[in-house]
Amino acid sequence: MSPDSNRPTWGIELTPEHPPDSIAELAALAEDEGFDVAFASSHYFNRDPFVTLSRMAEATDSIRLGPGVVNPFQDHPVPLAARTATIDEVSDGRAVYGIGAGDRSALSNLGFEHERPLRRVLEAFSVARELWAGETVSHEGTFVARDASLNLEPTEIPVYVGAQGPHMLRMSAKHAEGVLINASHPRDLEWSAGQIEQGLADRPDEHGAFESLAFTSVSVADDADAARAAARPPVAFIAGGAAPPVIERHGLDAEAVETVSDHLEAGDLTAAFEAVTPAMIDAFSIAGTTESVAEQFAETLAFVDGIVVGSPLGPDLEWAIQAVADALEMVNDEVETN
Repeated sequence: MSPDSNRPTWGIELTPEHPPDSIAELAALAEDEGFDVAFASSHYFNRDPFVTLSRMAEATDSIRLGPGVVNPFQDHPVPLAARTATIDEVSDGRAVYGIGAGDRSALSNLGFEHERPLRRVLEAFSVARELWAGETVSHEGTFVARDASLNLEPTEIPVYVGAQGPHMLRMSAKHAEGVLINASHPRDLEWSAGQIEQGLADRPDEHGAFESLAFTSVSVADDADAARAAARPPVAFIAGGAAPPVIERHGLDAEAVETVSDHLEAGDLTAAFEAVTPAMIDAFSIAGTTESVAEQFAETLAFVDGIVVGSPLGPDLEWAIQAVADALEMVNDEVETN
């Protein structure tokens, strides 16, 4: 996705917990700092990602834009395809489609069953591709669409699957244009790379190139302690939803993780954030000063084609965007020097 094939892709996740116009300004800053793609995250309790993306499109010229990530449980796949195609239209062909299975606990809050997630994600973006190509689609599987079509010009939009588990990672490598690996630690990314390699072995040649991006939780500040403190909220949600093999991979205290999870389920966010341990921050985020973050980026890039820097970014969003761009540039300079 990077226009410069000699460097990794730089991506950024912007969370619409702020008004769309504010997020659009941050997207413009990210474009100026050299980022290749900006994702607007999708959570039912925040502002709408597609409204936000439309503002981001107006404020930018070249950076690619997409939801990061929507799920086909909360929203029907056909309207999702239409909304993404609309962003492609208003951005003059800059859209990407970030889609995943969604967070089980958030979906449960809305009364959705998280059934057959891999099959539903695959069917959702397969149908979207047909719709974007101008076809009329009838589909009966994990969802139903009868004689559905879009009143939009045909287009091609790359699909990036948000993935963490082995089956979703392998499926994305076989069928999508890219993967957004929900991980920040080299230990998880190395394991993920092995799963992706298995999927690529079955990838049809006509699917073309594939890109693997680490979708990381990043927090950067002048003061390392401040950066780590700002990382607590997203780390709490990551740890609270982590599968037992992930907890074991990092040697985390299972009881401590369960405490975080229990607080989240009870809606006591303050207690959940306070229960996050230093070991959880190390496992589920990249946090520190610009220099230390650059060192961690270098370790990450041993296993992926690029990095999407995600929430919280840091205590000061504008400063953090510039700082993570500096960190990524440090890594590029080091690679070129060697």
